Amino acid sequence: MLPLAPLQVIDNFLLQYNVGQVILALYVFTTLGALPLKSRKIIGLNTVAFGVLFLLTPTPGMQPVHFQFLGIALIFVGPFLFITGKQ
Repeated sequence: MLPLAPLQVIDNFLLQYNVGQVILALYVFTTLGALPLKSRKIIGLNTVAFGVLFLLTPTPGMQPVHFQFLGIALIFVGPFLFITGKQ
């Protein structure tokens, strides 16, 4: 059998971050991935989806409270992006 060294390296890397930081990085990467499509509607839907994800993630040991406030802000900004989009 092969040793599980790559999994241990990934695990040691991810232990430095909390869930909120990982979700924020995913949000940034998905938004950058949607930019070449030039669609505000897709970015607006992405923003609302990650806002809900920030709100539904449990707070006590998983992430600081300020990520939930970020989720509230994303839920308010996302519909504006969706409404102003033409495509």
